[in-house]
Amino acid sequence: MGVGDIVTEPFITLKDASVHCNVDNEACTISMRWGDKIPYEKAVLVRAVGNSSNAAVAASRLGLQSALVTNIGDDDIGKGNIQQLKSEKVQTKYVQVHRGMKSNYHYVLSYQSERTILIKHEEYPYKWPNPAPPRFMYFSSLASNSLPYHREVEAYLVKYPDIFLAFQPGTFEIKLGAKELKRFYERANILFINKEEAERILGIAEDGNHISDLLTRMHELGPKVVVITDGRNGAYSYDGNEKLFIPMYPDHRPPVERTGAGDAFASTITAALALGKPLREALLWGPINAMAVVQEIGAQKGLLYRKDIEQYLASAPPEYAVRAL
Repeated sequence: MGVGDIVTEPFITLKDASVHCNVDNEACTISMRWGDKIPYEKAVLVRAVGNSSNAAVAASRLGLQSALVTNIGDDDIGKGNIQQLKSEKVQTKYVQVHRGMKSNYHYVLSYQSERTILIKHEEYPYKWPNPAPPRFMYFSSLASNSLPYHREVEAYLVKYPDIFLAFQPGTFEIKLGAKELKRFYERANILFINKEEAERILGIAEDGNHISDLLTRMHELGPKVVVITDGRNGAYSYDGNEKLFIPMYPDHRPPVERTGAGDAFASTITAALALGKPLREALLWGPINAMAVVQEIGAQKGLLYRKDIEQYLASAPPEYAVRAL
């Protein structure tokens, strides 16, 4: 069961722009001419996306029963989201429709396989619907007025201690910090973040921190397993006993668009665990779906089915393996 905001996103592929970075190829900005009419290559409307929605779709495609707890407005955008979820066999019983409100609508500016997203989260009157307890919950990314809702979910998880919690903090959750969401970090069976997010959560400078130290410090917050991604450098995990490195799946093709790679990685690992796979094997499922997603526009179109994941695993080169850090 996914829990989190859902959004519709038009992807606008730019062709007349430029990117400027500092000397370390970081802190990059995208530039377009001011006060001009700027041509674009194409626009693609992508419905029913968002961290938790992407996770729900990934789980469904991998053969699991899947549902989404989310909030939408009573507009055509919201109706389109529901239709899209149903087409992916994601249960919509717990999608809450708010009369007179708009559904979340973001804009994605895509350029040279990277993207900049213009976001606006509608502030819904969040209310936990008390669903039948799932085996697995994937919790991520809510609007800035949702702290009371987080408390409701915390109480629900206390009531049902057997629920496996996968926690992928979104922008608001990261901004709150580890102290405010202490119970979520302590309750998480598995936590997914990237390197920069780990530094922000821990309140330390983003300045060459060693990944092993970040794994240790994030694990001390309470999650049973910590997974930290580091872009094209791969990913790392720590379960309190061993620290592992997870490589990217080898692929000679250049990416089309990178949106959703992190969600595909995290949700596929979670789904593999739900399918009964041990952690080391589950960690190898994630990069395969991340590789597939970046070959399509949007976070869901490229998501694979279980047979596809298994075929990639069967044909993987020997060097595609987790190893001790």
